[in-house]
Amino acid sequence: MGATMKLGRRTALKAGVGAGAAAVIGAPSMVGAQAPMKLDLATVWPDGNFHTKNAKLFAAEVAKATNGQVVITVHSGGSLGYKGPEQLNAVRDGLVPMADILNIQQVGEAPLLGIEGVPFLVANPEELKVLQKYARPEFDKIATKFNQTILYTVPWPTQYLHTKTKSDTLDGLKGLKIRVPDRQAGDMVNSLGMAAVQIPWGETVPALASGAVVGVTTSSVSGVDGKFWEFLKYFYKTNHVWSSQIVTINNDTWKKISPANQKIIKDLAAKLEPEFWKVSVEADAISSKRLTEGGMEMIIVPEPMLKEMRAKTVGLEKAFVDRAGPVAAEIIAKYKKDLGRS
Repeated sequence: MGATMKLGRRTALKAGVGAGAAAVIGAPSMVGAQAPMKLDLATVWPDGNFHTKNAKLFAAEVAKATNGQVVITVHSGGSLGYKGPEQLNAVRDGLVPMADILNIQQVGEAPLLGIEGVPFLVANPEELKVLQKYARPEFDKIATKFNQTILYTVPWPTQYLHTKTKSDTLDGLKGLKIRVPDRQAGDMVNSLGMAAVQIPWGETVPALASGAVVGVTTSSVSGVDGKFWEFLKYFYKTNHVWSSQIVTINNDTWKKISPANQKIIKDLAAKLEPEFWKVSVEADAISSKRLTEGGMEMIIVPEPMLKEMRAKTVGLEKAFVDRAGPVAAEIIAKYKKDLGRS
């Protein structure tokens, strides 16, 4: 995850009107030259992060397929001034036409977007695909409510607990101040006996440097982004929660794009999304190796400790459903049935 820079003020970004385009990918339109529609896409992740690389590849493919009629510029590292939890509303209000949004950070506005963050609900990317099969239609409804359209989603790799402390029991981690990205993760960390501190990504590394926190729950990829080896010694393969990035576009902007170019963009998103998922899996292995090369040690959590973690967090699923409503219960029930769980 990358540093976020706070701007003094925010200005609405203007988008031009797009020209017609070809109806299929790879067949650029021969319509007469018109001014391209230029769109800014906000992300808090740095240039080296795989989500940012995905977004830039998507932008390049859109420009190519629309014959330069739709040009997306990816602004990394929070350079447009929007922190992660602010992005859903920023796109809704047209302050930025596009954003790469972390779903679990939007639960204050749309609790259902936190479904992937229910502790130990999902065990691996294949199970996450099953969950998204039932959750994605509801995510689309939420996006519409917030005046935007989802183009594609890509998961983060599984989450780890990164700390200075080595222990094979939860008691050994008791009271540690741990940075979390959202309320739900905070509830989990507190349930395990640690002390959750909710901090945006851009403030995480300074918090580690100052000692305000002594651990972080996040992916191996984010651990590399933050050079955690400079502050921490261990990362526990807890595999406790999942989350995804959702790339959206403001609907007022979307309507200004020609139907032909809309189809091109949606077709591209559908084509690239599975490839981006593969990149996510690969990024976990690469980043875990980089953390160990930096001097950190991966801890395979002992089964008794994992069993205790699951037991202490089992009530958080019901708490989530109470916040997110009946539709959350329906999604989880269908997901578990699909996997053959009770």
